[in-house]
Amino acid sequence: MWERTLQDLIRGLRANKKDESRFIAQAVDEIRTEIKSKDMEIKAAAVLKLTYLHMLGYDMSWASFNVIEVMSAPRIHLKTIGYLAATLSFQQDTDVLMLTTNLLKKDMGSKPEDVAVALNGLSHIVTPELARDLSPELIAMLNHSRPHIRKRAVLALYKAIIRYPEVLPQCMTRLREKLDDTDDGVVAATVNVLCELAHRNPRDYLPLAPQLFHLLTTSSNNWMLIKIIKLFGTLTPYEPRLVKKLQPPITDLISTTSAISLLYECVRTCIIGGMLQGHSGSQLARTCVTKLAGFLQDRDQNLKYIALLALVKIVPTHPELVAEYQDMILSSVNDEDISIRMRALDLVSAMVSRHNLQPIVQQLLSHLVKVESSALPSASAVLSQFAGSPPPPVTQPGVSPAQSPAYRLTLAQRILTLGAQDVYENVTDFEWYISVLVDLAYVARVNVGSEIRTQLVDIAGRVRGARRYAVQYMVKLLTDDGFLHNASDEGGCPEVLWAAAYICGEYCSELVEPQKLLSHLLHPGITALPPDIVAVYLQASIKVFGSWAAELAERWDDDDLPRVQGAVGDVLDCLPSFAAQPDIEVQERAAEALQLFAFVRADLAAHKPKPRAISLYGDAGGSGFDEPATAEPRFPKSLFLLKPLFSAHPLNAVAHSAQESVPVPDGLDLDAWIVPWQEEAAPATELDDGVEGKKVKRSKKKDRDTGKPKRKGKGKATHDDADFDEDGARSGSPSLAAETAEERAERERRRLDRLERLRDDPYYLVDDRPSSTRTLSLNAADVDAIPVVKLDDLPPLTQATMPRLAGLRSSPAPAAQTFVIDRTGEMPEGAVAPPRSAGSRSPAPYGNGNGLAAAGSSGVGNAASAAPPPSRFAPYDLDVDEPRSGTPQPIKVTRAKKKGTSGGKKEKKQKRTADGGGAPVPAS
Repeated sequence: MWERTLQDLIRGLRANKKDESRFIAQAVDEIRTEIKSKDMEIKAAAVLKLTYLHMLGYDMSWASFNVIEVMSAPRIHLKTIGYLAATLSFQQDTDVLMLTTNLLKKDMGSKPEDVAVALNGLSHIVTPELARDLSPELIAMLNHSRPHIRKRAVLALYKAIIRYPEVLPQCMTRLREKLDDTDDGVVAATVNVLCELAHRNPRDYLPLAPQLFHLLTTSSNNWMLIKIIKLFGTLTPYEPRLVKKLQPPITDLISTTSAISLLYECVRTCIIGGMLQGHSGSQLARTCVTKLAGFLQDRDQNLKYIALLALVKIVPTHPELVAEYQDMILSSVNDEDISIRMRALDLVSAMVSRHNLQPIVQQLLSHLVKVESSALPSASAVLSQFAGSPPPPVTQPGVSPAQSPAYRLTLAQRILTLGAQDVYENVTDFEWYISVLVDLAYVARVNVGSEIRTQLVDIAGRVRGARRYAVQYMVKLLTDDGFLHNASDEGGCPEVLWAAAYICGEYCSELVEPQKLLSHLLHPGITALPPDIVAVYLQASIKVFGSWAAELAERWDDDDLPRVQGAVGDVLDCLPSFAAQPDIEVQERAAEALQLFAFVRADLAAHKPKPRAISLYGDAGGSGFDEPATAEPRFPKSLFLLKPLFSAHPLNAVAHSAQESVPVPDGLDLDAWIVPWQEEAAPATELDDGVEGKKVKRSKKKDRDTGKPKRKGKGKATHDDADFDEDGARSGSPSLAAETAEERAERERRRLDRLERLRDDPYYLVDDRPSSTRTLSLNAADVDAIPVVKLDDLPPLTQATMPRLAGLRSSPAPAAQTFVIDRTGEMPEGAVAPPRSAGSRSPAPYGNGNGLAAAGSSGVGNAASAAPPPSRFAPYDLDVDEPRSGTPQPIKVTRAKKKGTSGGKKEKKQKRTADGGGAPVPAS
C-alpha cells in the first residue's frame, strides 16, 4: 500500500526531484481514494497531506466538503487538522461555508480546547453571514472563565466587526468592561482591538479616555503602552483637552524609558497630537528633539532613519530647535545608506530659511564634487567583531551613493528647489546664487540644464540689480571652450548656454567690450549644440552687434570705420555655415542675419568720411549752429539699423494671473461666432447684381436704352466692360443672359460642388477681392498699378536727435547691495484682479519667467500698444517732445492708376456693398 503519512509524502517528494510532477499526480490520486474512507484517521491524514500540497501551490478546493467532515471529528487532534485545512484553503466565496454555522456554534459551547480551536478557525474564515449568526456566541465568550478563551474571543470579535459592522453597538459595553479585566493578556488584546477600530471613527471612542489614561499611568507593559499612546494620538485631534492631560505622563515616559520603540511612539504621538504647542509644549519639544538627536549619533541605522522622520515633522513648528543640530543633520546627508540620505535631504529642505540657506546649499553642492572612499562596516563585520572572530574582508561597492546618477539628480533638483522657493524668498545675495547655478552646471553631471536655464533667465528678468553680475558670469560661460566641448556629453547641461546667450544678447548694454563676444557667439563649434540653442546664439549675435554699433555711432570717429568693417566681415564669414544647417529655425535666423549684415557692409563701403565742422567754440564734435538740422550724419546710417529691432520694449516677468485678469470689453461675447454663419447667396442674386452693375455702367456712358443689355460689336468687348464669373464666362455675355433656368441651376450646382471640395484644401487660395480688382489683375499690361516704394524720401539722421544710451557700465557697483525682486510681474492695462479661491497659491518659483524664455526664443521684444503698469524700479528718463531717430517718418506709397480704367467698377463695388450682397466668389 502507498504511504499514508505526511512524513512519507515529504520523503517521496525529496526522492523524486527529477520527476516531481508525476509523483505528485500519483499522490493526489491516492489522496482522492483515501479521503473517501469511512475511517476518520485515514480521512484526516489525507486532508493533512492535501493541505501540504496546497501550500506548494496545488488546488484542493475540490475537497472542501471533506475538510468540513474532518472539522466535525470528535477527537481534538483530528478537529485541529480540519480547522487548519479550512483556514488555509477556504475563501470568502467558498460555497460550503454555510454548512459550518451550526458546527461552530456546537464547538464554541463544548470543551475549552474545542472552543479555542473554533475561535482560531472562525477568525480566519469569518464571513458577513457567519459574523451575523455567531455574534451572540462571541459576545458571550467574553465572559468565559478562562483568560485565554476571553483573549481569543476579543480577537475573533474584531474580525467579526470588520466583516459585519452592525455588531459593534452590541459588543461595545463588553469591550469596555474588558479594559478592567484581571488578566493583562485580555486587557492588552482589548486595547489592541480598540486601537485598530478607532482609526475608522475616533469620536466613538472618546468616552474610553479615562480608562485608557489610567492604564497609561499604571501599566508597565511596553507593548500595551505603545498601543495606548497610538490610540491617544488618534483621539487628541478630536478632544483638545486631552493634550494638557497627556503632556506630563508622556514627558515622563520620554525621559525615563529605555525602550526605543516606546520612546519613538511617544515622540510621534506628541507631533501628530498637537502636544508641542504652548510653553509646556515647547519644553516637551526640546526634550523630543534632544532624544532624537541622540538617535542620529547611534550606530543603529534604523534609529537614524526614524529620528530623521520625526525631525521632519517637528521642523514646521519648532525650526529653531532643529537648527541647533544642523551640522549633525548635514552629516547624515553623507551617510552610506541611501535611504538615510534621502530622509536627511527632506529634513534639510524643511529647515531652510534666509539665515541658513547659503551654508546648506554650499554643503549640498560639495557632495556633488567630493568623491567618497570610506565605507561603514557591514552587518557581518559588526557581528564578527562582537563574536571575537576576525571580520571578513570589506568589499567596496562598485558605485558610491554620491556617484549614483539618480541620487545626484535628486540632490541637484533639491538645491534648485531650495533657492527658488517662494520666488527666491530665502535668497539674500543673488550674486552668490548666480554663481551657485553656474557651479551646479559644471559639477552636476545630470540633466538639470533646463531648470538652471529657467532660473538664470528668470533672475535676470526679475532682479535688475543682479543683471550686470549675471552678464559677467554668462560671458565666462560663453568663452569657456571646455564647457562647450563637454555640453554634448550626458549631463553636460547645454541648456545653460541657451540662458547665457540670451542674457548676453538681451542685456548687452552691460557688456564692456561687446565686439569681442561675437567670435564666441558665432564659433563653428556651436553647430554641435541642439538647434534651439544655436538659434538663440544667432539672435544674440545680432543684438550684441546692434548695441555695439549704436554705441560707436554716438561717439563716431572715422578711425572706427575699418574696425566696424572688419567685425562685419568676420560675421559674414561665419554666417553661411549656419545658413546651411538642416534645422529650419537656424536657417531662417542665419539667412535674416546674412541679409542684414550684407546691407550694413554695403552701407559701410559706400560711406565717405565728412570733414568735421568747426563750431563757434572750436570743438571738433557735432555740427555748428548754422548747420541745417537735416544735414547728413557723419556716421553710417546702418549703425542704427539693428538696435531698434530689439529695444522697443523691455521684457519683464509676467504676473501669474495676468491672462485671467484681462478685462473683457463691453459688447464682446467670447462664446459667439466671430464670423456669423450665412447661407450661400442664391444664383439669381448674383445675376441681378451683374445686371445692376451693367445698368450703372451704361448710365455712366449715358446709354438711353436701359431695358435690355446692349450688345457690343464684333471683337469690341474688353475686360473693362464685362466681369468674369467663376466658370470663365463674362457676366455680360449673351450666353449667360440667354441661359435657361435648368442651365443656370446646373452651373450653380457645379460651382457649389467645386467650392465644397476646395474648402479644406490647404493649397487653395481664396480670392476675396471684388470682381473689379480681379478683372484688373487679369490685364497683364497694367503694370502701372504696381505700387512703387521710393527710399530716397527717408529723413536724414542727425547727431542732434540721437538718443543717449544708458551709462550703466560707467557707474561703480555698490559695495553692499539690497536686491529688489519683481515677484508679481507685469499686469495688463486695466486688469481686473481675479477672485482668489481657497486653494490658490502664490506664483511658482520660476514658472512666471516663461514669458522671458519664450521671448528669448524669438529674439524680438514685442512693442506694447499700451503703457505698462507702474514698476518698482525707476523708469528711464525720455524726453517726450524729442523725436526718436530710430523711428523714421512713415513712407507714403502712391499707387499709379491707369488712365483707361473705368469708374464703373468702383460704383458696382459700392452698390454691392450697400445692398449687402454676398462675398465675392473665390477664384477657381
